[in-house]
Amino acid sequence: MPAWITCAPFEQMLGMEIVKAEAGEAILAMPFVKSLAQGAGLMHGGALVSLADTAVVMAIKSMVAPGTHFATIAMENRFLHPVKQGILQARARAGERDGSTIKGSCDIFDEKGRKVMIFGSVFKIARDAEIKGVVYGKD
Repeated sequence: MPAWITCAPFEQMLGMEIVKAEAGEAILAMPFVKSLAQGAGLMHGGALVSLADTAVVMAIKSMVAPGTHFATIAMENRFLHPVKQGILQARARAGERDGSTIKGSCDIFDEKGRKVMIFGSVFKIARDAEIKGVVYGKD
């Protein structure tokens, strides 16, 4: 993986691990730990959303020039099943591009392979950023 595809301190605090990030796709893993639980003992939704958002970021980073600036400008998610234990896997894809925005999606699975969350997001790419040979901001 390129050197700039790494977890930031917040992502490290959550225990995220980048398994794969290439060609606009990424797989990340994150363990359920008690410190990420909400009051009823289930994994906090914010931790799941952080995993999905980070997975999409890594998918995008695998397509753009190192140092490219971009940020999440919209996101939507649906929780399908509660998480009470185990290692989660986030499978993300960078998708449709329109000018200086790029859409991403991510499905999160529990260790039994059950889909526990679906996630979609939109990112704003900085002007003049190159993605697969396309120069944005010069359309």
